[in-house]
Amino acid sequence: METISWYDFEKIDIRVGTIIDVKPFPKAKKPAYQLRIDFGNLGEKQSSAQITAHYSIEDLVNKQVIAIVNFPPKQIANFLSECLVLGIYDESNEVVLLSPERSVSNGLKIG
Repeated sequence: METISWYDFEKIDIRVGTIIDVKPFPKAKKPAYQLRIDFGNLGEKQSSAQITAHYSIEDLVNKQVIAIVNFPPKQIANFLSECLVLGIYDESNEVVLLSPERSVSNGLKIG
């Protein structure tokens, strides 16, 4: 595995946000949701997330998640994804979301 420098790590802007809206994403190639996430002072960003195996729409609204917020926007079908929600691939290769173990303010930086 290639190593990176501390400077490389500092370039990645990882923040906490709260999911405020979730919609099905039928045009995605793999089952996914369209998420709208509140990042506090950074504003709201949207993301496409392939997390339907472990989460229902009801599970996700008001859930805090960890995301990379400084990737360029990515067009996914008819949707513009503005951040990458982070998770762990489980034994079945399905995503389990990363989230803080207690509630914190939206937009706080992970480091």
